[in-house]
Amino acid sequence: MNWEAEVIRKKDDLIQDTQSFLQIESVLDEEGGKEGKPFGEKVDDALQYMLKKGEDEGFTVKNVDGYAGHIEYGEGEDIVGVLCHVDVVPAGDGWITPPFSADIRENKIFARGAIDDKGPTMAAFYALKILKDTGLQLSKKIRMIIGTDEESDWRCVDHYFKHEAMPQIGFAPDADFPIIHAEKGIIDATLSFTYQQTANHQRYTLKQFTSGMRLNMVPDEAAAIVTAAQEHDAELIKTAFEAYLADHQLSGEVKSAVDGLHFTLKGVSVHAMEPAHGTNAGIHMANFLCGLELDEQGLAFTSQINALFDQDTRGQKLGIACKDEISGDLTLNVGTIRYKQNEEAKLGLNVRYPVTADGKDVKKGIESIKGAALLKFEDSPPHHVSKDHPLVKTLQRVYEEQTGDPANLIAIGGGTYARSLEAGVAFGPLFPGRPDCAHQKDEYIEIDDLLRATALYAQAMYELAK
Repeated sequence: MNWEAEVIRKKDDLIQDTQSFLQIESVLDEEGGKEGKPFGEKVDDALQYMLKKGEDEGFTVKNVDGYAGHIEYGEGEDIVGVLCHVDVVPAGDGWITPPFSADIRENKIFARGAIDDKGPTMAAFYALKILKDTGLQLSKKIRMIIGTDEESDWRCVDHYFKHEAMPQIGFAPDADFPIIHAEKGIIDATLSFTYQQTANHQRYTLKQFTSGMRLNMVPDEAAAIVTAAQEHDAELIKTAFEAYLADHQLSGEVKSAVDGLHFTLKGVSVHAMEPAHGTNAGIHMANFLCGLELDEQGLAFTSQINALFDQDTRGQKLGIACKDEISGDLTLNVGTIRYKQNEEAKLGLNVRYPVTADGKDVKKGIESIKGAALLKFEDSPPHHVSKDHPLVKTLQRVYEEQTGDPANLIAIGGGTYARSLEAGVAFGPLFPGRPDCAHQKDEYIEIDDLLRATALYAQAMYELAK
């Protein structure tokens, strides 16, 4: 079978369907959730789009209460899982073209979700379509499981696997090629801080400070409202902020308003699995603010952020730093900051810890933060499939046959649906040498890579289910 030739025959349809799929603004909407559509209308639209395509092609299709669904082809008792998701992180600002326009330029499709994970989801669907259209006989079922809450709390797969069978083996087209066989443990923690209300006799008062939308993203913007005791002080703080931006090669602005001085600082958003590759706007804003003659509450909060997290994405200051040969360093991201004077302040942390480490040790380090109460703690343990497992060996052979390159095994800090399976790995779509633009502005997928991934997925599904 010439898998690439089969993909080329469907190239135009694949590209058009990918664009249409990407134009659905499938961002989590908690407030708009309801029975049958737990994560909002747009996320459900994206799920329905894929299930309808499955129905139109004659596949077996099932919607599991709007939390997830599946598209299935093949016969037999055993199931090969292909785990995808249709939800995307918020788009953010600064895109060249609208983030849900699915604009094509430079042979790339630009859209939120293009690489994570709607582009690969469509590639997997077309791979399944190729198997059906060519009439290849299978002895197992191939089940595309389509989740809707991967970018948040994984409530979709939790619900799905309470009602549906667990595949014996499978892969998630939601990370890197060649093969990711190890994923770090992932901890999401929310901390609260309370401060005694005191009289303010300082030059500046921090009224409000916010940063970040998701724990799994490095914040690309932070905002603060500060009041100054004197007009002269207001001019001084503006000058100080401009100097801070210049010294750190950052952009931002400060504007005067009725309720105080409004500060905005821009950072660089990246996926939280490697926060050192981004610029955390919230950490920088805290760093600037704690250098001022702030009120007691504001100074206590910003100083603690600065002391614990400034220039440290490895948890060294918390005493939780660790690493191993399989998966590398622990990473730490301050994903969200929420502060309002005389109210409970909150920090949201995302920690990715090595496969040989223990999440309990990380929790102890977080709980040691002075004055903090742990409001929320979620730990998704590490996932690791042996390099000698038949699943790994089969995917290595497929990758090497089609690309001619060695199928080296990779460990990542990201978490994919592969960890939902006892024997699951992540398989593409990002090829070696390509920049990782997931969760960033101007996210895209190379059209050539979309086609190559489809061919790889088609052969992989066949080899695992024949």
